[in-house]
Amino acid sequence: MAGRQSVLVWVGIVAAVAIALIPTCTTAQLDPDVYKKWCPQALPIIRSVVKKAINREARIGASLLRLHFHDCFVNGCDGSVLLDDTANFTGEKTAFPNLNSIRGFDVVDDIKATLDSVCHGNVVSCADILAVAARDSVEILGGPSYSYEVLLGRRDATTTSINDANRNLPPPFFNFPQLLSNFQSHGLDLQDLVLLSAGHTIGLARCTTFRTRIYNETNIDPEFAASLKQGCPSNGGDDNTAPIDSTTARFDTDYFKALLEKKGLLHSDQELFKGDGSDSDNLVQHYANNPKDFAVDFGASMIKMGNMKPLTGSDGEIRLNCRKIN
Repeated sequence: MAGRQSVLVWVGIVAAVAIALIPTCTTAQLDPDVYKKWCPQALPIIRSVVKKAINREARIGASLLRLHFHDCFVNGCDGSVLLDDTANFTGEKTAFPNLNSIRGFDVVDDIKATLDSVCHGNVVSCADILAVAARDSVEILGGPSYSYEVLLGRRDATTTSINDANRNLPPPFFNFPQLLSNFQSHGLDLQDLVLLSAGHTIGLARCTTFRTRIYNETNIDPEFAASLKQGCPSNGGDDNTAPIDSTTARFDTDYFKALLEKKGLLHSDQELFKGDGSDSDNLVQHYANNPKDFAVDFGASMIKMGNMKPLTGSDGEIRLNCRKIN
């Protein structure tokens, strides 16, 4: 802890010089090579910290992927999800879809401190850290085929809003039309909805998010529902967790296979496959049987999501501490 604080103090001294030297994008076009000149070690450092964190706890990979998703869906990929509450605003961390569920902030802090030390200044934005950490988590847990090139150059937001988070993040009880409408409002389409939802393949869910499904819904395998009731009683146990698919420590296509068997844990997951021959059904069936296509297309959707309303140029800032504005 003392080492991290000393790094932040030192960074504060050189911040003015460092920021003056760092190039900024003049358009909203992101570039995968932004840090090659100013800190070529940046991406390997992020991957190293993420890998160590996953080795300690595989679940943290899902948490880092979710942080990037929840960041981008609230006013764009700008690191706003990382901001703590202040006297001027209530942040996104306590919004309904995030409360007692989003995590991984300590890993982001570790990445930021290490980067600032090795890069000799405040070079890499918190928003870019989230984008790269999400990709690295998927690749580490899924293998090289799940790698994709992350576009970089985002800057960090200087404000955040709990109300925007509550409005923009799709909750687990949404039905299919609501899910599709939500994704379309962000410039994404049906294929993106199906692909990005499959990020749940490395996730856990709290009892409170699937209790209604296992006790009240009929579009669910009875034995699957019965097995879940053991750890998720009709009353109490809200924070008990269950894996969203059977291979929660591996990024793969088992998520889709579970939907085909009516074993989607969340209502919103099973909404993607109803067995009625819809376009969504066809996509789920395709990816369940074609893991190579899923790997390629998932990366494309992540890149598309990561390009949602980034702050560039003189907009925003590069935070010294990902939890608070400069």
